[in-house]
Amino acid sequence: MRILLAGIVALVSSHSLAGELPQEIRDAVQKIGPVINAPETAKLLAPLQRKEPYAGVAVTRDEKYGSDERRRLDVFRPNDAASGLPVLLFVHGGAYERGDKRAAGSPFYDNVMLWAFEHKMVGVNMTYRLAPASPWPAAVEDIAAAVAWTHANIARFGGDPARIVLMGHSAGATHVSSYLAHPEIGGKSPVRAAGAILVSGTYDLKPEIDVPGQRSYFGSDTALWVDRSSIAGLTKTDVPLLIAHGELDLPYYVNQAEALKARLCRESKCPTFVSLSGQSHMSEIYGLNTTDTSLSEPMRSFMESVTTRAAVR
Repeated sequence: MRILLAGIVALVSSHSLAGELPQEIRDAVQKIGPVINAPETAKLLAPLQRKEPYAGVAVTRDEKYGSDERRRLDVFRPNDAASGLPVLLFVHGGAYERGDKRAAGSPFYDNVMLWAFEHKMVGVNMTYRLAPASPWPAAVEDIAAAVAWTHANIARFGGDPARIVLMGHSAGATHVSSYLAHPEIGGKSPVRAAGAILVSGTYDLKPEIDVPGQRSYFGSDTALWVDRSSIAGLTKTDVPLLIAHGELDLPYYVNQAEALKARLCRESKCPTFVSLSGQSHMSEIYGLNTTDTSLSEPMRSFMESVTTRAAVR
């Protein structure tokens, strides 16, 4: 592993094809396999990410969107005076009980924000309250509050409040889907997103499958899980969706994504859908803003489409 990491930077410049990670890294992700192994995956992909200070990027850390200490967000925007830019609001994962928008010394999830910057967008990276102290529907309430803050404030950072696209990964995708499926939780007048990107989330809660943190957040009374699932509510939303999972993801998350796609298609609401070649549960998000474009290219195309549509509404 030490030899692999030492050679990564050179490999990126001389041996990787456009749109792909270096072969050695792809092989290492394949070797880790269909498990969630954030530390080992981070060792592979962190060396490919940019390090602070980020040239040309104005970064505002820890804006408060509420009184709780977890209600914080970062904003990434161009240094110049650009205005009216599309906005990407990202919600991290962490098995409902852990996680943050950024850990000290880690490039994750600044990499998602830098991807937004590179594509002429304003990036908003939020964190939220966690179970067990803050069970259902706390995270949904927090997303609603963060979206409302973004809608009210993003113009002063150069963003267009009418062109906010939500993105969640893992538990974050679950929370974003809950926000869309249960608009009543967001208050009387929830802000309409221009689109949403759901990467490896849970949409149809399965009590018979033991998913870490799920009972802690959604509650031990599994009779309530049908109503707390998002799959039915997502058939009613008119927010365009991009749904993705890794080819090497856990079968549970593959099945969740495929089941949601099938349900939406039965309702004549087929989403944009992609299976990410060679990607695991963590590499799919840790590899964003590197040479790999398996997720970033579908994101770029989707965001261009939905934000252009929102601009003319």
